[in-house]
Amino acid sequence: MSSFLLNENRTHYCGEVSLSDDGKDVVLMGWVCRRRDHGGVIFVDLRDRTGIVQVVFNPDAGKALHVEAHKIRSEFVLAVRGKVRQRPPGMENPDLETGKIEVMVSELKILNESKTPPFSLDDENISENLRLKYRYLDLRRPAIQNNLILRSKIAAATRNYFDNHGFIEVETPFLTKSTPEGARDYLVPSRIYKGMFYALPQSPQIFKQLLMVSGFDRYYQIVKCFRDEDLRADRQPEFTQIDVEMSFITEEHIMTLMEGLMTQIFEKCFDRELPLPFPRISYHDAVNFYGKDNPDLRFGMKLTDLSEIMGNTGFKLFREVIASGGVVKAIKAEKCSSLSRKDLDDLAVFVIPFGAKGLAWARINQNDWTSPIFKYFKPEEVAKINDAMQASVGDIVFFVADTRRIVHDSLGNLRLHLAEKLNLIKKDDMHFSWITQFPLLEYSEIEKRYVSMHHPFTSPFLEDISLLDTQPQKVRARAYDLVLNGSEIGGGSIRIHRKDLQSKVFQVLGLTEDDSRSKFGFLLDALEYGTPPHGGIAVGLDRLTMLLAQAESIRDVIAFPKTQKAACLLSDAPSKVDIQQLIELSLKIV
Repeated sequence: MSSFLLNENRTHYCGEVSLSDDGKDVVLMGWVCRRRDHGGVIFVDLRDRTGIVQVVFNPDAGKALHVEAHKIRSEFVLAVRGKVRQRPPGMENPDLETGKIEVMVSELKILNESKTPPFSLDDENISENLRLKYRYLDLRRPAIQNNLILRSKIAAATRNYFDNHGFIEVETPFLTKSTPEGARDYLVPSRIYKGMFYALPQSPQIFKQLLMVSGFDRYYQIVKCFRDEDLRADRQPEFTQIDVEMSFITEEHIMTLMEGLMTQIFEKCFDRELPLPFPRISYHDAVNFYGKDNPDLRFGMKLTDLSEIMGNTGFKLFREVIASGGVVKAIKAEKCSSLSRKDLDDLAVFVIPFGAKGLAWARINQNDWTSPIFKYFKPEEVAKINDAMQASVGDIVFFVADTRRIVHDSLGNLRLHLAEKLNLIKKDDMHFSWITQFPLLEYSEIEKRYVSMHHPFTSPFLEDISLLDTQPQKVRARAYDLVLNGSEIGGGSIRIHRKDLQSKVFQVLGLTEDDSRSKFGFLLDALEYGTPPHGGIAVGLDRLTMLLAQAESIRDVIAFPKTQKAACLLSDAPSKVDIQQLIELSLKIV
């Protein structure tokens, strides 16, 4: 029935009908969220990406309409015409934006039927694998749709911001040369050039630097990147980043620019202001005070170094650690009477995977401690520790003694764990910070050589260049990370723009001249043709959206994500290919 609805334009989205439309005829189209039969009157919650509206099928509207309405089931696709009316007093639904009105249906067209879905779209406890297998159904859920709508708004605000600041959007290649330095490349065999391979880019790093050589002094791109790495829960083999590069700039120029971008995103997407500028914290201070180079600043609980106080303590364990070059550090949890002795024992177990051999604790009383280690300390040592920790009655101090790395790793993670356990974090808080002055290099025990902390094109501080030959571990990088709520959402650096310095860094990284020419020859050549000083940054769009949407997983803000094992359950990829395709590519499966 109602064939006119096949060619009729809808007049409103479901979530847009309001009291101002009272008495109007509307045409709506969408999916059946739920259907309820109340003794002849049939109520249907009709859903589209804007929301839900209640449509009503009254027997008085005609027998044919009512017969058709009885066929409706969950996830059927409908077109309806009806009159908007205010709901009767007491029948409003405050949980719906459209909860003050309903639509009395006069005409109906079932545009398509649906099998019974493999899971209820209202169920929040569905296995993720099932959701990903039927992702086209999972994407109908309002929470996921809202995440993707937010992502779209962030992308639009980003493009608008850079357009207004004189940037040029330039697309860079997806099929490029394999230049492994970091994660593994995804390789693409060439049919034309037998035995040769392209690589999918881990980032547009070299190409955007070449754009600076070309005179495009303000570039941006929202771009896909690919890394064939061992995946963690918050990573994807293909991801999207907001990529930026500028010439004739300093670190401060880039940080100020990106603070403006974040401000615009918050204004456009949340109607909310951000305090500027974001705090700048050196890498040394971040690790020293928070145990991590991506500190969560939404709460306090800084790490305090007690090594000087403990150097001659009667507690042998602490004294011996310090004598061997280690440190003793502590964090303080304020007024946490809720932590039982069992909780404290569990916290000692929590730090073991981070290398700690134990966790000492002290509950602060008026004149002493309740603590297994209290008996080992002189009263003046207790007083000094209390003073250093600014501890008050009811606080608990947690101590770890070991190498600097283990102490930072253990207490840095314990700090986050306690903040969650003690509800110290306000979920709506958004705290940005910049981490600066990273080491340029770190020594890899696996590869037995120095590797880049960020990437090999990062410029060292000019005053540190002389240390490359003698103390490369002390060279500081002109690099910076943007951190939001304890997650690194972006990173960048001032780049090397001189061939001699770039060749020197390659040498320190253990690359021979032939290796450097083979992997990066075209970049080295370009650096000889008047390359300007330049730098940039890349911000992870997926991770940024996840944090702003307060989603539990990065997969909840990507339309068609892979599993943690890099599989697409929807399309069954990766999959085998026809033998003829392999023959054309001169490949053989071993």
